Amino acid sequence: MLSPDGKAAALQIRTFQADDIEANIDALAGIMQACVNGGASIGYVPPFDRQDGETFWRQKVLPAVADGGRLLLVALAGDGIAGTVQLDHDTPPNQPHRAEVRKLLVHPAFRRQGIARALMAALESHARRLGRSLLTLDTRTGDSAEPLYASLGYRTTGVIPGYCRDTATARLDSTTIMYKHLDSGIPPAGGLG
Repeated sequence: MLSPDGKAAALQIRTFQADDIEANIDALAGIMQACVNGGASIGYVPPFDRQDGETFWRQKVLPAVADGGRLLLVALAGDGIAGTVQLDHDTPPNQPHRAEVRKLLVHPAFRRQGIARALMAALESHARRLGRSLLTLDTRTGDSAEPLYASLGYRTTGVIPGYCRDTATARLDSTTIMYKHLDSGIPPAGGLG
């Protein structure tokens, strides 16, 4: 694992609570800014500044984490934030077995070092502890994240054309909907498992 300056850095994955988000808001805003401005299709388009990032974390993530319906995992490398991922487990009463993977982010300076895999492994472990046996997510079709998710056992259930705006042009991109059944002992109905 290399830090942005090229030196070895140990990776630690932590669960962030609401107070951790507040204490690290600048670093969280920075990773969001770097990812969006680097072309990541995560719901926002460039130009994206730090204030935009702070607004996202304060208004979208912090309340959900504080309410207990969302888990935020953060990969720390050295003394910096290298990546994040969220598990949204605030589901309706008829879906207590399900959760959604949201916003897997790895800072461009830390990519290709196994951080996304480590975050997803930790997320799946937390999902199991929460009794969740089905994870869902969506990703821009053809994006570098799509084969990553497939290699982790996520299956494609469909593609929605024209789902989101491209990060660099006015073109509309498709999104791929994926899912994974976790080992829970609960067999899925309908034969899609």
